[in-house]
Amino acid sequence: MTTPSSPIARRCMRDHIRDTLLKRILEGAYPCGERLIELNLAHEFQVSQTPIREALRELEAMGMVTSERYCGTHVRSINTEEIAESYALRAILEERAAQMAVPCPDDMLADLRQTLDNMDASATARDVASYTQQAAHFHRRIMEQSGNHLFLQTWDNLQTISRIHFMAQRLIDVLPCYVKAHEAIFLSLQKGDGNLAGQQLRQLFEQLVNEFAGTQLNP
Repeated sequence: MTTPSSPIARRCMRDHIRDTLLKRILEGAYPCGERLIELNLAHEFQVSQTPIREALRELEAMGMVTSERYCGTHVRSINTEEIAESYALRAILEERAAQMAVPCPDDMLADLRQTLDNMDASATARDVASYTQQAAHFHRRIMEQSGNHLFLQTWDNLQTISRIHFMAQRLIDVLPCYVKAHEAIFLSLQKGDGNLAGQQLRQLFEQLVNEFAGTQLNP
């Protein structure tokens, strides 16, 4: 039985709080410079300060807030250049990883196929948390298959999962289009064409950044 104080329940609450706060930031309910006070949020969500603190830590990893000792946690302006730079680096890593990943073993292809189905269901349901989990698994599986441990370590150090979540929340209305882009990448890997899969990954990231920049100009 899952109790309110169990690790699973706390993690679910943390995710709910993180997603709610992220939505408020993206919609402008929390403007740049707004201070997010743990105690006030704990009262609002009727939880201890622990899941609040964990949620704020994840938002900081996304670059959505800054936290300083004695100054508290404040909403920061969204740095489009920082987002673009992180995805440019991912494009380099994942393009090369896709080239190195082929030929892909049958169990990997089956895993990616199931992941795509899950992504499609999540996008249709507008379930950002689930979409993020599935998309991160899809990309990380390719990184793992490349066999380059330094690539994978760098990928992890980019706070990739947090950034995927941020982008998915911002681009929630067009997630089905990105599922189709992942489908094309999968088909290329299935055919053993790592070069094409790599090109498609790079194009995917370029499209993401361009789409994100568009939402910044037209919130």
